[in-house]
Amino acid sequence: MLFSSGIFLFLYLPFFLLVYYLLPKYWHNAFLFAASLFFYAWGEGPVVLVLLLSTFINYVAGQLIERGQRRAGLWVSLVGSLSLLFYYKYANFLVDSIRGLASVFGLSVADHLTLPYIALPIGISFYTFQGISYTLDIYWGRIRANRRFLDYGTYVAMFPHQIAGPIVRYADIAPELTERATTIEKFSIGVERFIIGLAKKVLLANTFASLADSIFNTPSDSYPAATAWLGIIAYSLQIYFDFSGYSDMAIGLGKMIGFDFKENFNYPYIARSIQDFWRRWHISLSSWFRDYVYIPLGGNRGNKFRTYRNLLIVFFVTGLWHGASWNFIIWGLYHGLFLLIERAGLGKRLEKIWPFFAHAYALLVVLIGWVFFRIENLSEAITYLTKMAGFSTPVTSGVMYAPAHFLNAEVVASLLIGIVLATPVYAHFQRGWERLMARLVSVRFLLDSVYVAGLFSLFVLSVMYLAADTYNPFIYFRF
Repeated sequence: MLFSSGIFLFLYLPFFLLVYYLLPKYWHNAFLFAASLFFYAWGEGPVVLVLLLSTFINYVAGQLIERGQRRAGLWVSLVGSLSLLFYYKYANFLVDSIRGLASVFGLSVADHLTLPYIALPIGISFYTFQGISYTLDIYWGRIRANRRFLDYGTYVAMFPHQIAGPIVRYADIAPELTERATTIEKFSIGVERFIIGLAKKVLLANTFASLADSIFNTPSDSYPAATAWLGIIAYSLQIYFDFSGYSDMAIGLGKMIGFDFKENFNYPYIARSIQDFWRRWHISLSSWFRDYVYIPLGGNRGNKFRTYRNLLIVFFVTGLWHGASWNFIIWGLYHGLFLLIERAGLGKRLEKIWPFFAHAYALLVVLIGWVFFRIENLSEAITYLTKMAGFSTPVTSGVMYAPAHFLNAEVVASLLIGIVLATPVYAHFQRGWERLMARLVSVRFLLDSVYVAGLFSLFVLSVMYLAADTYNPFIYFRF
């Protein structure tokens, strides 16, 4: 069930909020846990048992660590959680890779090595990392284990963040699991944030997705380099507004029921280095790898070789986390390589040059990297990159699709709006609006009414787009 679907917006969410606020506070966690399992099972069915099993494993592990069986508890968490993740997400990939390698060397085992397709449970990467961070924080003495399975299960299964993040750490919301404020002001902020995220997803990301799909599905010998660049720019905007919009909706939903989730994006496309990009992109994931992989490996405390090794390990795992495909691994190592180059000296140079050139460098590296992220076949990704570089391929179709073929007034307007909103323009607008309201206290009610009317119009427009078009993809469902 997508947040940006009619059944969620007009059936599930209103019913959930109505019952949630009618119930006594004592029953809030129980209802949230049950409603979250129903939300997950709506599209996944019996696979919800995987979520419950993962939750139970880490709950038991936390209790073991708390009672002094520290190593046993940690091993239960790591082996149990990672075994589930490996089986459901990487077993097919491993078998296919071994079979492909065996075929290269002409080994007969390639004909007999098969494994039935294993469906990927939605959100397994997110709740696996949440469970591991919980047990590691207990192991390191940062938090105490929660003795109530219901409270811990609510943290893991909570539907606002469970499907696609952000990766919420138990330590960040532990107090809110037992006592949380649900004020009108906080609820209204949550509604505002949800509507903005919905608009980003429906009005912008879906438009960019349609444009990107049209170009990437066109034969590579039938369009010039300019069209290839238009395709990857559209995809870059799609994945940003798709995922950041979903994160906005998750943060907004959290506030509606009293939870404060941390920000997950901070205008990554204004970064001036790849290091800066990863401080701004999917912040909950990059900070998770920093705290639970990079630092335990030694971080930058050793010599340069160890630091570079740790960085490459982190970005190898980052790529693998995003998907069971060599293209994702290449994408991760590609980013890791540029981080090594920046750490070796380029980073200091980027701080000294004109910011425009530093920004252009970071954006170019990111755009090229998205090609590997978007195209699953490695040879096709390389073909697309050569097309972007301007190397022509023989035209066999007799047709050459220039960028204008894929553009119309709506798409052009969306591209311009998307590029502007990928910068802090809206944040500046919000601050300016707040200053204006502070000065014009006498007409604050009128200004608030105008703003609320604007949000309502944005919501109505988003719903109209949803009703008019069934095309509503979500990239991060596969992670």
